[in-house]
Amino acid sequence: MSKLILLNKPYGVLCQFTDPDGRPTLADFISESGVYAAGRLDFDSEGLLLLTADGRLQHRIAHPSNKLPKVYWAQVEGEITDDALLQLRLGVTLKDGETAPAEARRIPAPAIWRRQPPIRQRKSIPTSWIELTITEGRNRQVRRMTAAVGFPTLRLVRRAIGDWSLEGLAPGESRCEQVKMPAIPQAPGKPRSRKPSANRRKRPRNAAPGAGRDSRTRKPRR
Repeated sequence: MSKLILLNKPYGVLCQFTDPDGRPTLADFISESGVYAAGRLDFDSEGLLLLTADGRLQHRIAHPSNKLPKVYWAQVEGEITDDALLQLRLGVTLKDGETAPAEARRIPAPAIWRRQPPIRQRKSIPTSWIELTITEGRNRQVRRMTAAVGFPTLRLVRRAIGDWSLEGLAPGESRCEQVKMPAIPQAPGKPRSRKPSANRRKRPRNAAPGAGRDSRTRKPRR
């Protein structure tokens, strides 16, 4: 069993334990030593962050090849349209290539904590909330995706990673869980060929059974 820490990272906290500029870091909320974040969450984003000292578990959670779904709540500028949601579902083109298809839907404003400081909001422009589920882990991906379809993200909260969620955690709070780590499957490869034994003689491909044996060792038929 491996120990996993679930933290609700507040806005304006770095996903590291030290900072030469004195900004808030994970050390302000996590006292346990030897743990590292399994994946990152931007300085200006909030929500679920997973930490562990188990390198194999960290890899299983964070590596993009494992396609662990990550669920985000994004407050975007403007009333999100059906066409924009469809584009998000199909994949959008970013500078580093096309994104994989995502799950995207419009949601009511979630009943969560107020952000400190509050978002910059213009009275003349409404905002809306969407839930976006992705399996990739590109830098600032959700923000770039919503901007690409014409709806910049104003606030971003990561709600869940795989089966883990921030439910019951206030900003800055954490809890520990024991996780059974499944074996990481090996990459498929070519089966190893068996070399014939040095003292085993090869039989010609079309030879009859028993051909090539020393006739002196064969028993006569009765």
